[in-house]
Amino acid sequence: PLVIAGVYVNESIVRHWSEKGVKDSKRVTSDKRVGELAKIIRQTPGCLCEVITLDPETYNRLHARMGSVNRILAWGHARIIENLLERSTEMQPPPEAAVCDQFARSKSAIERALMEKGRQIELIQRHKAESDLAVAGASIIARHEFVQKMADLSQKTGQTLPKGGGKPVDEVAKKLVFEQKKEILGKIAKLHFRNTTRAVGGGEGVVGGAG
Repeated sequence: PLVIAGVYVNESIVRHWSEKGVKDSKRVTSDKRVGELAKIIRQTPGCLCEVITLDPETYNRLHARMGSVNRILAWGHARIIENLLERSTEMQPPPEAAVCDQFARSKSAIERALMEKGRQIELIQRHKAESDLAVAGASIIARHEFVQKMADLSQKTGQTLPKGGGKPVDEVAKKLVFEQKKEILGKIAKLHFRNTTRAVGGGEGVVGGAG
């Protein structure tokens, strides 16, 4: 699955998270700890969270239509910002800016995707934005959702699905294709990744990671 999350924070929320050890999900090595931090974030008074989860089938349809991962990410980030701003009456104080990681070469990708409310506040995009505790908190929420959805997919397929894009992923994918035919890949994988090509007997190529 592809998961995009956003949170609203104010000064007291940031202070509380800092005291509780909230940090960028890439710096948290345990899925259990990610779950603990996600619970802290969601239960923090005044914090608002929004999550968009694209299961593999939905992701593949969008990618076929949009033709680019960055376009999907831009749409998702813009939608998250818009969804949060729909709840602006719950925010104290009202938000002044939206901060997100710059995943595309040009900052215009998200700007073009923003809707009416999103264009009314300042949009700040920068590389390694997870140094901002708001972005770090959103990354924890997204990671927790991702882990849960991976567990759901594993249960549905009857096979533990490894994360990432290395050899273990290839081995499980080939096993599932052998047992359930290649159509299963559209339900559990991003079809434009080279892992999919290898799973159905294609050649070697660049490994694509899960996200």
